Amino acid sequence: MNKYETVFVVNSALGEESVKALVEKFTSLISSNAEAVEIDTWGNRKFAYPIEDLTEGYYVCVNFKSAPEFPAELDRIYNITDGILRSLIVKCEE
Repeated sequence: MNKYETVFVVNSALGEESVKALVEKFTSLISSNAEAVEIDTWGNRKFAYPIEDLTEGYYVCVNFKSAPEFPAELDRIYNITDGILRSLIVKCEE
C-alpha cells in the first residue's frame, strides 16, 4: 500500500447540485478502492489563468492509501469525466 494525494478541480459553472454529485462520485470511488481516506474540500477558488474560458472552479483534495494500480485507473476516470477541469495525483513519501 502506497500513500497518495489527489487534487481535482470541478467546473463550478455546472451548478451546485452537479458539483456536489461529481465530488460525491469521486470521493466514494476513492473510498471503495482505498483506505484511510481524508477529504478536504477547498471550495470555489479563482484560477491564476482562465481554463476553458472559466475563471474559477471547485477544488477538492483527498489523501488515501491504495495499491499502485488504482491511481492510474483514477486518472483515467478523471480524464473521461465531463466537468473535471484539472486533476493531479501524487505519491507521498512515507
